[in-house]
Amino acid sequence: MPATELNRFTLPNGLRVVLAPDATAPVVGVSVHYDVGFRSEPEGRTGFAHLFEHLMFQGSESLEKLAHFRHVQSSGGTFNGSTHPDYTDYFMVLPSGGLERALFLEADRMRAPKITEENLRNQVDVVKEEIRLNVLNRPYGGFPWILLPPVLYKTFPNAHNGYGDFTELEQADLDDCAQFFDTYYAPANAVLTVAGDIDIERTKTLVDKHFGDVPARPAPDRPSFAEPPPAGELRGEHTDPHAPLPALALGYRMPDPINDLDGYLANLVLAAVLSEGDGSRLQQRLVHREPLVTDVNAACGLFGPFEARDPDTFIVTAVHSPEVGQDRVVTAVDEELEKLASTPPSDQELAKVKARWVAGLHRENDRLIARTLAYGSLELLYADPGLVHTLPDKISAVTPDAVAAAAKALRPDARAVLTVTPAGGDQ
Repeated sequence: MPATELNRFTLPNGLRVVLAPDATAPVVGVSVHYDVGFRSEPEGRTGFAHLFEHLMFQGSESLEKLAHFRHVQSSGGTFNGSTHPDYTDYFMVLPSGGLERALFLEADRMRAPKITEENLRNQVDVVKEEIRLNVLNRPYGGFPWILLPPVLYKTFPNAHNGYGDFTELEQADLDDCAQFFDTYYAPANAVLTVAGDIDIERTKTLVDKHFGDVPARPAPDRPSFAEPPPAGELRGEHTDPHAPLPALALGYRMPDPINDLDGYLANLVLAAVLSEGDGSRLQQRLVHREPLVTDVNAACGLFGPFEARDPDTFIVTAVHSPEVGQDRVVTAVDEELEKLASTPPSDQELAKVKARWVAGLHRENDRLIARTLAYGSLELLYADPGLVHTLPDKISAVTPDAVAAAAKALRPDARAVLTVTPAGGDQ
């Protein structure tokens, strides 16, 4: 992964720009991150941030429906978008000769997407079908990212289903769309990233040409989503008509990802110590020695790390047979956390885990699109796109005592326990 010289500036309309030259291949990555995700959508409009991501592909000021697709694909490029807890991103990779085309396309829809009643109704149907496919008709659909938050959290932003409720999606109207766009899709609420085979001065000129005249609007005030941690153990149940086996998820609050990055990274390493690889603590205990589960995993973030501000969630999930009681699995997890809390992992165990994490970061960021997206999201959340290059060293610096402290903080009296029971099961 080339440790490139990052060039950052802000246009008069408030758009933040990150340029990351890398001439190793004749391709460019372009992304736009908007500071709006599931947690920002209005109450009564669950799933709206994701629905709006779909609408941004339905034509814009100068382009009819599907023109965006044709322009990127005819240039030999690929594109997509995705919605996260605290941001929505749009991205493409194409040969470097297509840079101006890419900038024009993103600026055109930042200026004015074409949102019509027909497009809205059509995309509501598309999103509903996506929910059927990925959640309602799939074993363990929405587990744990949709099902766990309402058990662990109390406030609407943190607890609601970001994929959306069918009734609320159907009630969305063009006024909702206009208000959402005006509020959250302002240049001052966005980050443009251009990475790859670029000339800095030429790219600055092109960025100014295409984005400079996008009308300025004030960025919205960003509320804090903070809420107190649980005062006791919280329990919830879900019946899954498609699940072949019972499952459970344990959810804990984590250190603030932005303002306590060191504490957050200790949790990342702890998750790897617990479940990354065959030699990890929970794999050895629950899969090999006892065997209590068919699958176990520990992770930071409902979608992964570095995708959300505070509060963020540490998750342990397990799938087990009906003959194994849930309490046996939970007790075993608690015992492994207690061992780590009282006896820090050895330097050797940590070295192995951290080497795997660091290698994974390097491997991921070898891909231009991953690197482009990381620059954009880290600029948006941390105001530091250079974290892409310093995170491996920061993770390598996590100490055994920090991992022990992270384990100690995952307390049974301040967590959520979600039980998934197969429909018709005897659990």
